[in-house]
Amino acid sequence: MGPKTEDTEYPKVYHLKDGTEVTLRLMTKDDFDSLLTFFRKLPEEDRMFLKEDVTDPSVIQTWIRRLDYDSVFPILAFIGDELVGDGTLHMQSHGWMRHVGEVRIVVSKDHQRQGIGFLLARELFYTATRKGLSKIEALAMEDQIGAIKSLQRLGFKQEGLLRDYVLDMKGKKHNLIILTHSSDELWKKMEDIVIDHDLFLERH
Repeated sequence: MGPKTEDTEYPKVYHLKDGTEVTLRLMTKDDFDSLLTFFRKLPEEDRMFLKEDVTDPSVIQTWIRRLDYDSVFPILAFIGDELVGDGTLHMQSHGWMRHVGEVRIVVSKDHQRQGIGFLLARELFYTATRKGLSKIEALAMEDQIGAIKSLQRLGFKQEGLLRDYVLDMKGKKHNLIILTHSSDELWKKMEDIVIDHDLFLERH
C-alpha cells in the first residue's frame, strides 16, 4: 500500500504579490528527479546546514521509499515545472513526543525572499493543527542567524542550546538551538498575516 494521501487538500495554487503562480502539492514517488535537481542546485553554504547529504541519490531514494504522510508530511512548491521549495513536518505517532512536530523548510537560492518559505511554513503549521499537534519545534545551528530571527519574528522561543552538538557537512561542530511554539497560537498568527515583505497569498 502507498502512503495515505490528502486528496481533498492538494494541490493548492497561490499567487504571490508579483503575480507568480505557486503550486503546492505532496511529494510522491515520481519526484526523485525534481528533488535531486533541486538539492544539487543549492549553494554549498545552504546545503552545509542540512541534516543529510541531499546530493546523494540514495538519500532521496530512501525518502521516496519510506513515504508515510503520518510520519513525515512533505509539501513541495513548484513554479511551473520547477521545484523551488521543500517543506516537511516530522511527527511521531507514539511516545512522549507524539504531540510535537518538527518543521524543516528549504527554498532555492533564486526564489528566497519572495514568500515561498512563508507559504510553506504557513501550510505546515496548518497541517500541524489539523493533525492535532500542540507544539511545533524548529532546530537550527547557532550560525543560522537569519533563520533564527525569522522564527523569532513568528513568536518561536528558544528553549535550549546544546553546545558542539551537530556536525555540518564539512565535519565542523556547531551549537544547536532548539526553538518551539504552540501550534494553535502560531496558526492564528499566520492566518492574520496577509502581507509578509512582498508576499500576497491568493488561493485558486
